[in-house]
Amino acid sequence: MSDLVKRETMAAMPIYTFSTQLFKLFLLVWHRFRVCGAEHIPDQGGVLIASNHASFLDPPAVGGGYRGRPVHFMARNTLWNSKFGTWWMTKVGCIPVSRGTGDMRALKTTIRMLKEGKAVSMFPEGTRTEDGELQEAKGGIGFIIEKSGCVVVPAYIDGTYKAHPKGTKFIKPCKVTITYGKPIMQENFQALGTGREAYDKHAALIMQHIAELKAGE
Repeated sequence: MSDLVKRETMAAMPIYTFSTQLFKLFLLVWHRFRVCGAEHIPDQGGVLIASNHASFLDPPAVGGGYRGRPVHFMARNTLWNSKFGTWWMTKVGCIPVSRGTGDMRALKTTIRMLKEGKAVSMFPEGTRTEDGELQEAKGGIGFIIEKSGCVVVPAYIDGTYKAHPKGTKFIKPCKVTITYGKPIMQENFQALGTGREAYDKHAALIMQHIAELKAGE
């Protein structure tokens, strides 16, 4: 394996490792956290974990559910506004995104990291659901997939909407489950076409797989 795609290890990111251990412990105690299908995530090479987005608890569920290697999360840039926020978000390898601007810098950073063989998580819907139902995905994920050549692992998170929906302050102690699906390969995306006109189709394919995971609960 070349230096460009050298496998990232949990040991190389101790703050990320410690943080995800804490998140998983909280989820286990407060939400009877259950993980299914983590074996579907490749242990090397660029992989994009794409899940539904219902709550602030979703990133801890993704990172706590898969601990084979660090996962880099795309996060709104306002979380870097404090000294601690800047330190922690940087140490755990998050990617800052300026929402509503078509942030090309964030997209290019994500593509570079995937080409380097890293694992990245993003929410194709772009923002948290208002009603707990799946939303339409944004086409930006299709751009990332085509330019990076990565595989995509769909994931469905159940229970986080009930536990902590948008606009609430307190976290309810209800069960949370994350289910990772089988990887969607590059040939599956290429069969739908290439270029700008295919990006929405790529996004829709991912949401279809997430919906199938939901239906199989």
